[in-house]
Formats: sequence, C-alpha cells, structure tokens
Amino acid sequence: MIEVKLHDIGEGMTQADVLALFVQPGDRVNPDEPLVEVQTDKMTAEIPAPYAGVIKEVKVEVGQTISVGTTIFLLDRLSQDSEAEVASAVETIPVPDTSPEIEIKALNEATTDHVKSQVRRTMASPYTRKLARENGIDIEKITGSGPAGRITDEDVLNYGKGKRQQGLTSESPTQSSVEKNHSEAKTTTISFKGRRKQIAAKMSQSLLTIPHCTHFEEVDVTNILEMRDFWKKRNASISATALFVKAISISLKEYPIFNARLNEEKALIELYEEHHIGVAIDTKEGLIVPVVRNVEKKSLISIHDELKELTVKAQENRLTVGEMTGSTFTISNVGPLGGSIGATPIINQPEVGLISFHKTKKRPVVNEHDEIVIRSMMNISMSFDHRVADGATAVAFTNRLTELLEEPKLLLLELV
Repeated sequence: MIEVKLHDIGEGMTQADVLALFVQPGDRVNPDEPLVEVQTDKMTAEIPAPYAGVIKEVKVEVGQTISVGTTIFLLDRLSQDSEAEVASAVETIPVPDTSPEIEIKALNEATTDHVKSQVRRTMASPYTRKLARENGIDIEKITGSGPAGRITDEDVLNYGKGKRQQGLTSESPTQSSVEKNHSEAKTTTISFKGRRKQIAAKMSQSLLTIPHCTHFEEVDVTNILEMRDFWKKRNASISATALFVKAISISLKEYPIFNARLNEEKALIELYEEHHIGVAIDTKEGLIVPVVRNVEKKSLISIHDELKELTVKAQENRLTVGEMTGSTFTISNVGPLGGSIGATPIINQPEVGLISFHKTKKRPVVNEHDEIVIRSMMNISMSFDHRVADGATAVAFTNRLTELLEEPKLLLLELV
C-alpha cells in the first residue's frame, strides 16, 4: 500500500488547501494522472499519481488545510504486468449466468469497457478546472481538443456557450455567476482560505522570525521618466519597473549582503552570486511574486519582456513553480496602483531585503542652485533583516540605488 502525501511543490511551502478531488475509492489510476488540486500561497497545483494502482482510501476533504507530509490517498499499487491488471479488473465484474460461449464474449466485452472507463481520466490544467467550476460546468462531460484529449480553456468556454444556446439548463452559468456575486455583495463575511490564508501564514512567520528595520528615501525620477518617454517615442517601450529591477541588480553587486540569506543552523550568511529578483504582483486572488532570474546578465529589453509575460501569467494563474521560487531579493512597485507615499514592507523570507517603490508626484523642490523647480519625486522604503545588515549599510545601498535612478546615464554606463 502506497501513501500519496502532500510534498513541497514550492520553496518555503508548509501547507495547502484542498480545492478538488479527482478520484474516489475504487478508481483505477495511471502514473502521472492528477489526483487532487491544491492551493498554496503562490499557486494552484495538481498532485499526480506516482504509480499505476487503485485508490483504496481518500484521507482528506475539499476545503481542508493540510500540511506538507500529510497523507492524501492510500494507493494499492498494481503490477506492471498488463495481464495481472486486466485480471484484477475482471474480478470486480459480475459474470452473467449463461452458456460458455456467451459468457466468454460478455466477459471480454465487459472487461474491455471496464478497463477503458477506469483508465480514462480527465486531463486539464488547474486554471482550466477552475474556469469550469466558476461557470458551473462539469468538466468530466467535456471532450478535450488538446494533445492526448487534454481539455483546454476554449473547450470549457465553447461547451458553456453551447449549453446556454441549447437551453439545457434553466439557469445559465453567466446568470449563476452574476447572482452569486450579487449574493456575496450582501454578506458581511469574507472567506479566509486559499491564497489569502497562505499569504497570511507566511507574512506572520516572516514578522515573527525576522527583526525588520525599514529605511525610507526620496528619489528624483524626473530624468529616468524622461528617458523612458524618449524610448517610447521610438517604439522601444521599457517599463519603469524594468529600470528599477536593473538598478537594484547593479546596487546588489556592490552590496551583496542584501542578496543573501541567513542560515542559522550552520551559523552562516550565504551570499548569492546570481540576482533572482522577485516582483510582487497584485492579482484577484492575492499577492503573488514571480521571479526574473539572472537579472545581472540581462538587458533592459529582456527584463521588460519577461516582466510583461510573467505579469500576464500571474493574472491568469498560469505561473509554474519554477517561475515563482528561488528569488534572492524582492521589489514591490505600488506606484502604478496610486500607492501611498510610504509603507513598511514585510520581507519575503528567507531573503534579507525588500524595497517598495511608491507613488510618483510632481512637486516643487530646491535644486543645487537654490532654485525652485518642478520635479517628479518618488519615495522608496526598504525593509531589511537587522540580524544580517546594519542601518548604515542599508543607507549606503539605497544611496547607490538613488544615484542610479536620478542619473540614468550612470545606469546605462553600467550596462556597457
């Protein structure tokens, strides 16, 4: 008997919520077929079957929060011998009382049908399954058009459209969704589960274990915004976030203590050579942090294009584990959201630092010639692990970052 357990499907993951069960006791499964869908603080994922076998017991329920290592299913592993598998399937099929010839024919037909029905397992991504659930569609009834019969998003949408047109239900999925939302708007409670619950657990752990210290700085971003507009007019659009990410990477080269983690068990501060920058993105289901890897080796255009792709995937809940884990430093650009002039961001454990870029606002400032001029000013706030770095080092780091953002020509010089 094999215990199918919840394993760590993402860095730092400790628990997950059970969203859907795809099998029940007695179901036959093949290797790599999805058994259960779970939600962590970073992603929705499916746990596949490790071997071919028969589900003997389901140990969890939908909506339950389980920890890494929890047994989800008990699986009776089958032999690789196909004849043994067929024989096992035959034992569960009632044989009609008839003549030998008819009995054998009926038995063969029943065996074939039984094996086919047991082998069939709906193949679809977590996002596709979620789309079906939100529209009140039984995904088991859909015929997939993808490779090996995999169900796509378009299959779900087309099935729902055809169902409404034929009037097979008294209430369309769209109407059901609208009424549900209307009903939820009247309630005074909000469900505290899924990604929101996972985020809360991770933030609490970070605050409880890391002594946070936050340093604030003011940055004149007038020149960098003008340079961005200059590029945009020449069809070379580069986002401000891409510029921030590159400037962070350059600063980390000079102050690697912030591109590190504290290994308390070994009493070591481990400095990373690569700059894997996590970028916090707000989604409907909560905050998520995709990672731009090896920023130190990439051009501004490459960083911009990768950020754009990751943002779309984050909004559509299509990020892979590899795209959300392994960050060495994190940034949060809340300026485009009309964000505040300051905040105390919580460190993305086990990292050492996190910087938030806040709202940009034009206001009068006094320049080096004692003249009052209008400049685009932005506040940044940097939280760092005070066990690993001191305030003076944090000030030096943000001073270097400020220099690069205020004088973009210096930023370009570092790219040569």
